[in-house]
Amino acid sequence: MYKYHCLNPISPIGIKEFNQNYELTETAEEADAILVRSAAMHDMEFGANLKAVARAGAGVNNIPLDKCAEHGIVVFNTPGANANGVKELVIAGMFLAARDIVGGIEWVKENAGDENIAKTAEKKKKAFAGTEIQGKKLGVIGLGAIGVLVANAAVSLGMEVYGYDPYLSVDSAWRLSRNIYHAKTVDEIYKECDYITIHVPALPSTKNMINKEAIEMMKENVVILNFARDVLVNSADILEALENGAVRRYVTDFATPEIAGAKGTIVIPHLGASTEESEDNCAKMAVAELRDYLENGNITHSVNYPDCSMGVKESGSRITVLHKNVPNMIGQLTSVVAQENMNINLMANKSKNEYAYTMIDVEADVPVEIEEKLSAIAGVLKVRVIK
Repeated sequence: MYKYHCLNPISPIGIKEFNQNYELTETAEEADAILVRSAAMHDMEFGANLKAVARAGAGVNNIPLDKCAEHGIVVFNTPGANANGVKELVIAGMFLAARDIVGGIEWVKENAGDENIAKTAEKKKKAFAGTEIQGKKLGVIGLGAIGVLVANAAVSLGMEVYGYDPYLSVDSAWRLSRNIYHAKTVDEIYKECDYITIHVPALPSTKNMINKEAIEMMKENVVILNFARDVLVNSADILEALENGAVRRYVTDFATPEIAGAKGTIVIPHLGASTEESEDNCAKMAVAELRDYLENGNITHSVNYPDCSMGVKESGSRITVLHKNVPNMIGQLTSVVAQENMNINLMANKSKNEYAYTMIDVEADVPVEIEEKLSAIAGVLKVRVIK
């Protein structure tokens, strides 16, 4: 029996994916797995039984990844599960920026007591007029799950779409419309596009990527959309650009003290993935990842350990070892197994930066003594035998 704990409310649609071998525990200390959305985990003490954490969403800033890795705790996220919800809000953001819909709605509210509001509106509506997005150039920086959907949708809306992603995956390339122009550098996006939307993770190399230097390359009256991470855009530089008219609109899903209410901004209260469908999809994927890891030892969509899979565990035992990525680790692990005269049916090993994962299928039951010998090897962080 496995125990799981939810640090945040998790969609019941996802929780239903657990079977009779799982039970909810009210305390995180005794949990084998934790499901989380936005709850801060950096100051948490981890229980001895904790094997995995699944974030029902893409961002993992609220989880201490290195601390988890050192404790042999695999952290999962759910990339792509909320992509459609974010895509739809990005498209809505472009419409809101192209035409002053928000301003028009507010004007109607403010003048609701005018008995002749219909006639007055005809005189005032020019103040809220805008442009159409058809025929305009959209630059999509980052062609992951969300970026691809945004790019393809924009093509369908009649936009001329430029895409930039130096790390474009094969899967994303297959899903990308052939009508999208592949920019060779991000500077092409800056120089050519009327609308620019960012869909990259927050890394040292991407923080403040939209700054004064980037904005100076952009077209006058450009519209910038940020539904990825607030730190990708330099707040001081975007405010200056909005003030002097270099940027027409800044649409963001992140309300910060600097940006909220500023001239030329459309600030949405982090609604990108806040749809019933997105929450259901994220929860279902998170539970599936936890179950596959706990029951089969397979790792899919981990952010602190390498992905590694040997399919469904069948007969015999499966030894799984989370360890440091150091020389001669495989030799030491297989030597312990060989000393017990156990035959290895199948083995897999993957590494990711300083951490690695090894899976070994053997025909027989694995005695506790073997687990203890494996655990005693320098650099081994956690050993688990699935029977």
